[in-house]
Amino acid sequence: MRRPILVALSTAISTLALAVSATAFAQSAPLKLEPIPEPPPAVGNLNDALEPQVTITKRGDDKVEEYRINGKLYMLKVIPTIGPSYFLLDNRGDGVWAKQDPRDSGVRVPMWVIGTF
Repeated sequence: MRRPILVALSTAISTLALAVSATAFAQSAPLKLEPIPEPPPAVGNLNDALEPQVTITKRGDDKVEEYRINGKLYMLKVIPTIGPSYFLLDNRGDGVWAKQDPRDSGVRVPMWVIGTF
């Protein structure tokens, strides 16, 4: 019977001691802190012509985002209603579009024909 009372008493005493030490620590002299240095200047003189212009259109049930720089169309993002979205890129600017899937790692398995019978 005496053990639960002793455990409760020792817990109360240790909690009180912890509270007293915490308040004593909080009242100690403040640390000598250095001021925070000024942030670097903002990046300026950005060329707004390099910012892509995005036009969002609907073609049927699909949504198409057209990305242009200096008025030249370089990328399309097709968002179909069913299935994942994909990108069409004009890498060389010659009007030949290549499909790029963000989930595609680019690794292709060789599929050469060694021999036929």
